Amino acid sequence: MIPAASRGGFELPTSGPVHDFGFIAAGLVVFLAFIVASRLVARFAGDQLRKRQVRGDMIVLGRRAVTAAVIVLGLFAALGFAVQSANVTLFGLLLATVVAALGVQELLQDYVSGYYVLLERHIRVGDRITFNGNAGTVTEVRLRVTLLKSDEGDLIVVPNSELFTKPVTVHKSPARESTPAPPA
Repeated sequence: MIPAASRGGFELPTSGPVHDFGFIAAGLVVFLAFIVASRLVARFAGDQLRKRQVRGDMIVLGRRAVTAAVIVLGLFAALGFAVQSANVTLFGLLLATVVAALGVQELLQDYVSGYYVLLERHIRVGDRITFNGNAGTVTEVRLRVTLLKSDEGDLIVVPNSELFTKPVTVHKSPARESTPAPPA
């Protein structure tokens, strides 16, 4: 057999950048498939939240979180295809978990707590609450923080993790009085 150089022709190598291009292309296809899947899964999640009569802003947040999670998973899967190793995918997921756990632990705790505060509705706008030496009327419940107005008129910004993990007294008001239970 005559070498390719002496024949004057060109042969594609069986390894190296040209061979790896196929795996990179496969990785891109996988990533694009995950992007499309993220839209479908987010739509499904939004529909499920609507069926449960969840507030509109919580539906938007849920859809965004699902979209981001599926895209990140797709990114790691695509990298695994591109470099021909499942270890990259596993390492990427492990790294994302460690970063989330260490880097944004308190922030995530506030958001998750805020989700439950909004979902359970134990604390509502207009309620007078006391907790941890602070007292005030709830003026707004956001996803990360709850805003209170003190008796002096000061604004108290409370991380929702504080309301979720510490005892809170919700003072009775005529609007929050529950109807008496029917006789047995």
